[in-house]
Amino acid sequence: MPKVRKKSNKQAETAKSASPHLPIRPEEHLVKIDPRLAELVERVGPFTVGPGKLVRPFDALAESIAYQQLNGKAAATIWGRVRALYPRRKWLDPRLVLATPDRKFRAAGLSQSKTIAIKDLAAKTIDGTVPSTRALARMSDEEIVARLTMVRGIGRWTVEMLLLFDLARLDVWPATDYGVLKGFTKTFGRKKLPTPKQLHRLGEKWRPYRSVAAWYFWRALDNNDGRA
Repeated sequence: MPKVRKKSNKQAETAKSASPHLPIRPEEHLVKIDPRLAELVERVGPFTVGPGKLVRPFDALAESIAYQQLNGKAAATIWGRVRALYPRRKWLDPRLVLATPDRKFRAAGLSQSKTIAIKDLAAKTIDGTVPSTRALARMSDEEIVARLTMVRGIGRWTVEMLLLFDLARLDVWPATDYGVLKGFTKTFGRKKLPTPKQLHRLGEKWRPYRSVAAWYFWRALDNNDGRA
C-alpha cells in the first residue's frame, strides 16, 4: 500500500469539517435538523446509551414484568427474592420457572397476575415465540414488538424499553411514555402535553434517531434546569 503522510492536527480538523461524509454523533444530527434542541443537548451532554451486556430476552422481560407498576426499590427487592429462588444461576431457566409452584413466586412478592405472566413468558420462550438473542439481532423493531407482545403482560411500551436500553436501537419512539411527553412539553415551552398520537407525528422529524430524542426528553426532567 502507498505510504500515507500523517496529517497535522490542524489539517485533520480541516479535513473533518470539509468532508460531508464523515459520521456525526446522533445528538449532533438532531441539533442540525432541529436547532431548538441545542440548549438541552449542551446542558445534558452526549447521548450515553449504547450496546452493553449480552441481552437474554427471557431474563430482561421477566424482570420488566416484576417491575411493572412498582417503584424501583420495591421492585428490586421483589426481583431479588425471585432470583434467589434459583441460586448460583447467572441466567433464569424457563423450564425451571415453569416448574416452580406459584406459591413460591407469591411468597417472593409477585402478584398472581405477574406470576401468570412470567410463566407465560417462560412457555413462549420454550416454544420459540420469544426469539433468541441471536434472532433478535436479525429482526426489525416492529417484528420484535409483534412477537413479544404475544406474551401475557408484555405491552408495546415494555418492548420499546427493551429495544431502546437493552438492544440500543436508535429509532424507537415511545410516544405514549409520560416522561417523553412531559420532557417534550418542557423543552419546547408548551402549555399542555401533546397526545400520544400528536407526539408520534411530531417525532417523524427526528428519524432515524428518535431513541436519542426520547432520551434527551427524559433527561430534561432530571431536575429543574435539565442537567444530568
